[in-house]
Amino acid sequence: MKYGFVLPFGDARMAADLARQAEEAGWDGFFVWEPVWGVDAWVQLAAAAMTTSRIRLGTMLTPLPWVRPWKLAGEAAAVDNLSGGRVILSVGLGANDTGAGRFGAVTDRKTKAELLDEGLDILEGLWKGQPFAYEGKHYRLEPTDFNLPPPPVQQPRIPVWVVGVWPRMKSMRRALRWDGLLPARMDEEGNVAAARTDDVREAKAWVDANRPPGEPFDIVVDGETPGDDPAAAATVREWADAGATWWVETRWMAQRDEAGFEAVRARIRQGPPRED
Repeated sequence: MKYGFVLPFGDARMAADLARQAEEAGWDGFFVWEPVWGVDAWVQLAAAAMTTSRIRLGTMLTPLPWVRPWKLAGEAAAVDNLSGGRVILSVGLGANDTGAGRFGAVTDRKTKAELLDEGLDILEGLWKGQPFAYEGKHYRLEPTDFNLPPPPVQQPRIPVWVVGVWPRMKSMRRALRWDGLLPARMDEEGNVAAARTDDVREAKAWVDANRPPGEPFDIVVDGETPGDDPAAAATVREWADAGATWWVETRWMAQRDEAGFEAVRARIRQGPPRED
């Protein structure tokens, strides 16, 4: 099991400082969220790359239907080069309740799914290099030789984690094509909800049955643990036993003030909920 921490708020200076502290405290990953309007995630990750040398750096997550995939490809590759190959990209449809619709972003779920699929294709194609052309329902790209950026350090691509809703097979097959699953579930009313350990266990069995043996594939779960309680490791162990490979610590409800910042920093310094 690996352990990451999501910065719930802050700017690039805060990201640089807390990523360094997270690395020193033994966390394996440091993540920021990518808003439609807000502090730029890739500026934060670039700052974090300058103060760290080991910890993985990524988004949790990027609403790919709401960003230009060619811009994202360049940003992720730039930080991957800056960090020496430490980027992880997490993508999903994007939650409509974040206010994206106020900026004209697409909110129809079917259209967002189409944009997500096409965006993933474009990311991979651009990271492989030119010439690359693409013809989709929403995007059309032609090969270019103008001011080409360097490819990512990580090859054949930057690892991509994708939200998959169990047991919706279209959603799960999308995640299966990439490098990791951010599991959710469909509840009895047809709504997307947080995954449970049983959902992760079932999804893991399905992944194992449908991917070539030995290919690495992460299953990433998140939640909160008290850093001063040894029993927290047992909570995470239940997810590991179900098949999860990453635990990502969240503090989404932390107050956006100095007291909230100190609480986030204190939890980072306490380190991940590893078993002794």
